Amino acid sequence: MPQDTANKNLCKHTQDAQKFLVTTTKGMAYIHGTATKMTVCIDNAQHPLVIDSGAHCSIVAKDYQNNHFQNWEKQLFPTKKKKFTNESGKMTSIGTIIKEIIIPQSTGNIRLNPEFVVLDDAHIQGFLLGTDYQRMYVIDICNSKNKQITIGTNKEKKFSLDICQISTHDPLEEVLNEFREVQFSTSLTCKKTQFTKNAEEK
Repeated sequence: MPQDTANKNLCKHTQDAQKFLVTTTKGMAYIHGTATKMTVCIDNAQHPLVIDSGAHCSIVAKDYQNNHFQNWEKQLFPTKKKKFTNESGKMTSIGTIIKEIIIPQSTGNIRLNPEFVVLDDAHIQGFLLGTDYQRMYVIDICNSKNKQITIGTNKEKKFSLDICQISTHDPLEEVLNEFREVQFSTSLTCKKTQFTKNAEEK
């Protein structure tokens, strides 16, 4: 049964919640955060899908549609007057589009048919599934050791996710580290050539 927290006088005992992931360095807990991201099939091609419990609606960027789909504008439905905002400010909607999404699973795929708001000034590489369709399909995120989701009332059937780790990677630092590893020896010329080649590839 859910606990009633409205009356604080009912809380006579407090215990610490157990941590299943222990951070050893103070101020670095944020690096353990992950996005709920998975690869799905749309129009016979693979696309990233982020399940965002902080987004009130499902969205896709106009630029992403232009880069991956042809004649998609003909599939647009008009949107009613509604304000869309993010941390940067107001965002412009040009309509909504329905996508058939196939979530692959070895024991049987699952098909979803969500409606995405197409935003003109968004910068999202893929599709974002908000709480609108998370509620409709009863999608729950399981923050276990291997992050998974469940869809519908069958909580035994879990779908694996591609964990998207928050990046603290600095490309410049990687190049500097590679340069530091160059050994000043008789083979310095060869190693400098290899370093230059690697830098050009990047």
